[in-house]
Amino acid sequence: MRQRIISTVVGVAAAALFAVAAVSASTAGSAASPRTKLTIVAPASPGGGWDTFARESQRVMRDNTIAGGIQVVNIPGASGTIGLGQLAGMGDRHDVMMVTGGVMLGGIVVNGSAVTLEDVTPIARLADDFNVLVVPADSPYETLDDFVAAVAENPGGTAIAGGSLGGIDHLLSGMLASAAGVDPSDANYLAYPGGGEVVTSLLSHTAEAGLSGYNEFRDQIESGNLRALAISAAEPVDGIDVPTFVEQGYDVAMANWRGYVAPPGISDEVRDELIAMVTEMRETSDWQETLARNSWVDSFMTGAELDAFIGTETERTTQIMTELGL
Repeated sequence: MRQRIISTVVGVAAAALFAVAAVSASTAGSAASPRTKLTIVAPASPGGGWDTFARESQRVMRDNTIAGGIQVVNIPGASGTIGLGQLAGMGDRHDVMMVTGGVMLGGIVVNGSAVTLEDVTPIARLADDFNVLVVPADSPYETLDDFVAAVAENPGGTAIAGGSLGGIDHLLSGMLASAAGVDPSDANYLAYPGGGEVVTSLLSHTAEAGLSGYNEFRDQIESGNLRALAISAAEPVDGIDVPTFVEQGYDVAMANWRGYVAPPGISDEVRDELIAMVTEMRETSDWQETLARNSWVDSFMTGAELDAFIGTETERTTQIMTELGL
């Protein structure tokens, strides 16, 4: 109960801060460009993947004079759908973009959100992050085949730790169970608030394996406390010495993609300006260095291609979640 109260207070405070930003933006004049004043919404708490993405974008845009007066506002809760709901109600606000991605698609389903990505304006997909399946260093599972065999034999007794229900970690656990010939709804998935808790569950042997973004596990992998068995990319990722599920014969691949959306009522001119801004950001050497430092893979996409991608990913996510019994 205490955690729920704290989360509510944080959400209200974020909404209040965002309201102040809205008033400030409106007083700047309706003719202002997003290049002169821009609010980036991270629909999650500070310190997570979406927050990092927002603040890296803020830094690169500011340092390369792509935009000025940039601020990041956090609106956490419900896998990003609280922020999504607020964005959808902003009408034609020209000075706001919100981080979105694969996790939000699952969050929309799990939380029964009345607002979907169809109710906002897609701007760009910019980068993919990939998950790794890891086990403790002293685990009996030396290879992915070893672990898949264990899941096939005893799915209920082979716990996989990961992030929130409906997130990429959870979806991948279902895909892995299916690849092992097991009903995804029979997979023993332990949901935690974040990657730190997943690591703790592994090191304490509460779970046999864990799924999270590579960066969440990087230090523990490099120190030898965890062993990486597979990464969820469709192809090998430069700089990450972990074989893919696909390379090892399992049809398990999914990206934790990240990008931006804007309010639903913006003009074509504002949309095009926002697309131009993120395109310029993506082409800077600073952004390319950011991708490498965070082990993100460039996946730039805009326009009709992005619309089609979101539609396909929405259908895919909904199908997997149905198989998981959600």
